[in-house]
Amino acid sequence: MKRFCLVTLGLVAPAFLIAGIALLAAHIMENLVDGQIKEGTILKNNSEALKFWANPPIPLLLQVYFFNLTNPLEVLQGENPIVKEVGPYTYREWKSRRDIHILENGSKVSSFQPTTYYFVPELSVGDPEVDRIRTVNLPAVTAMNMARRTPFRFPAELLLLAYEEDMFTIHTVDEILWGYTDKFLKAVHKFFPGVDPVFGYFKQMNATDDGEYLMLTGENNYLDFTRVIEWNGKDKLDWWTTPSCNMINGTDGGTFHALLTKDETLYIFSTDFCRSIYLTFEEELTVLGIPTYRFTPPLAIFANSSVNPDNAGFCVPAGHCVGSGILNVTLCKQGAPIFLSLPHFFHADDKYVKSVDGMHPNKQKHDTFLDINPLTGVVVRANKRMQINVFVETIPEFIQTGSIKRMPYPVMFVNESFLLDDVNAGKLRAALLQSNLVQAVPFIMLALGIICGSVFLAVTYWPRGKKEEGTVDEQAPLIRT
Repeated sequence: MKRFCLVTLGLVAPAFLIAGIALLAAHIMENLVDGQIKEGTILKNNSEALKFWANPPIPLLLQVYFFNLTNPLEVLQGENPIVKEVGPYTYREWKSRRDIHILENGSKVSSFQPTTYYFVPELSVGDPEVDRIRTVNLPAVTAMNMARRTPFRFPAELLLLAYEEDMFTIHTVDEILWGYTDKFLKAVHKFFPGVDPVFGYFKQMNATDDGEYLMLTGENNYLDFTRVIEWNGKDKLDWWTTPSCNMINGTDGGTFHALLTKDETLYIFSTDFCRSIYLTFEEELTVLGIPTYRFTPPLAIFANSSVNPDNAGFCVPAGHCVGSGILNVTLCKQGAPIFLSLPHFFHADDKYVKSVDGMHPNKQKHDTFLDINPLTGVVVRANKRMQINVFVETIPEFIQTGSIKRMPYPVMFVNESFLLDDVNAGKLRAALLQSNLVQAVPFIMLALGIICGSVFLAVTYWPRGKKEEGTVDEQAPLIRT
């Protein structure tokens, strides 16, 4: 029996070692896990990936912070604005896709994604129906900019005076976000029916979608999972002045392909920014017990064209470039002089920070980031932050502008955040544990081979003890002659 066990160990040990080395060399278990993950991240009928993509079970949080102006008269006399940050006013943001159509043998999918917002009082600083904010009068500023060099300048000036429209206005949070009937716009609407008399920064966002998306399902290549190839029937934009800046690149920011690497550049097509943006690896983190890679926008994406020539196409009109950290999106906002930036002009030229008293840029509070599990491509945590500014300047033809400085005036900033819930985090941890166990099989076999081999060698070659020899007297015969 002992000999049988010894022979068995002698045969099993090299078998385990050979099998473990072979599995490692051929990456069999790793390829098996990768293949299962790739197969699981394809948008196809009745798949879990499609269900999660179509109806995400976890809402986003939209936090809005306003900059309340405290010295309007001084600003019109050429002094810097003094603003006080007020917020957050928090809304749950539910997204679901509708009119989903799988196309071209499962390689493409089209859909719309309406969004609905619900106010969350327990996560807010006040009542949006009551709290009032003094800020720039965007309808008036837009009208002055559009009419200043046209035959409509004088009628616009008369209407602004008649309705006592000033450079700054006071409205409730609800009105600024979701809309109010503006007296000036209502009067213009009588002559130009295409002008909406109701104005609100997010008026067209609640219970509506931002257009039709055509994406790749990942059927042909896992790297193309949910990559946007058309938006509203177009495969490129027309707001910018170079082909590269008008490209539609990346996903919509909600999903990414599996098996991410640190040297990848993640592209996101954002209708909020009216362009495609990109993020690069920053650091490894653990979030909710899940390993993640953090991706953030690099400085180059916000840089002036003199620093990053690739950004020259975002200068509109061509050659009219603003400083670093600011994006002029007037063309994609129906002529409203909207300039976007990160909150508190984070990563922007210092002149913008100094132009407003109350700006305190901070990386932890104002940067944008995505924490993504690299194996599955699942977003575990995210914060997308954006500041809405209105470009203001003195317009001699309109007395309402006074002697105001030429600047992007900060109105508000938003933080759209996401954190994976406990249920889905638990499912992801379990899936990662299972994949780790599968990938650990070759190492387990190597360990077993080493253990069995060590036992075999020990039993076979361990020196046997010799009998201890006695002393001379002990070895002498009992009867001596």
